[in-house]
Amino acid sequence: MDLLEYQAKELFREVGIPVLPSQTIKEARELKQLQIPYPVVLKSQVRVGGRGKAGGIRFVANTIDAIAAARNIFNLAIFGEYPEVLLAEARYNAEQEFFLAVVLDYQLQRPVLLGSSPGGMNVEALLENLQQVVVEAEFSPFYARRLTLKMGLAKELIRSVSAVIEKMYRLFIEKDLDLIEINPLGVSPTGELMALDGKISVNDYALARHPDILALTVASKANKFGNSITNSTTVLLNSGLAAPHWLDWREEKGNIAIICNSLDLALISWDLLCQGKGRPACCAVVDDSSVNQQLPQAIADLEKIRGVKVILINILAEPEINQSVARIIADYLQTNQEETEPILSHSSPRTTNQSSAQSQHLPSGKLVLRLLDQPFPFFPEELRETSIFWTDSLEEAVSEAIALAKSR
Repeated sequence: MDLLEYQAKELFREVGIPVLPSQTIKEARELKQLQIPYPVVLKSQVRVGGRGKAGGIRFVANTIDAIAAARNIFNLAIFGEYPEVLLAEARYNAEQEFFLAVVLDYQLQRPVLLGSSPGGMNVEALLENLQQVVVEAEFSPFYARRLTLKMGLAKELIRSVSAVIEKMYRLFIEKDLDLIEINPLGVSPTGELMALDGKISVNDYALARHPDILALTVASKANKFGNSITNSTTVLLNSGLAAPHWLDWREEKGNIAIICNSLDLALISWDLLCQGKGRPACCAVVDDSSVNQQLPQAIADLEKIRGVKVILINILAEPEINQSVARIIADYLQTNQEETEPILSHSSPRTTNQSSAQSQHLPSGKLVLRLLDQPFPFFPEELRETSIFWTDSLEEAVSEAIALAKSR
């Protein structure tokens, strides 16, 4: 999951990486109560890059200009994504700009430190000067200092920039990140450092271990779906569920329903559907300890919701729970097999290109299952090849759900 800039900077503050005074803006009129002195910079909070070139970053000198700029930014789609919040931030006079990052290299299976002088928007110059240091053993300040030397930094900056890299690495390890990036790290004429932009990618499988990060993403969702989501989050994090819990995220024009077994998976699934221009309608969370009761109930409840064309079930659990999920869905489909016409498709990841037209019925719509374990050993022979689209890839499941919803 990619965090927005303001969310990344909240984590920067926790470890002492310097960031500017800032304020999030949900509506343009909130700029009348701005607590930051002008001039300020307004930044579109979207997960895609290229905000500056697309017009999503504006410098303003007074309230009137700020309100006009904010309205324009809120209505500006950057690669198809509209911001739900803007970041108003103090302006900074940077004499130099660097690029710094820590990334998990899956091929090397090691963290890698990256750095470039210069940083900023000139991507070609950044890549030409990009340096890397592989963290081959337990991390020590030596690795950070080695990167600064390879970047060719002036002697007076080596210690201060190395300190920022050490804090980035600490955050990278503590929060189970796939990527942490500062671009640019600004240097003032007096040598002061400032993280002027930040990007963080969290490992999806680690979100449940970090309620602070989950709270940041929930707060972002609350901007769109209302404060009642906060109460839902408290219930999901602190107690078991006796029945499927329907989150307070509702879109009347949505046509894809979501069932997950944790709030973080619900957040990821909803975001990916929106990024793919799908239309999520509602979302239920089932508890692992009660999946045998809650999953059939959730599917049955969805049959009563008008407009739902596809059900996306995203389950990430232990093998025994996956087996229960597979049995539940197989039993459900078998029960309804003789009552209705076929409309469900099946595909096994990277093994078949079977058409969605070959199908089996689910009364409320088409069923897409993301499950790490192959579900079909639990399916009767007549359902095994045509009953359901299954994949172990969330991205593939989301793409298929969107495609099926558009096909009806």
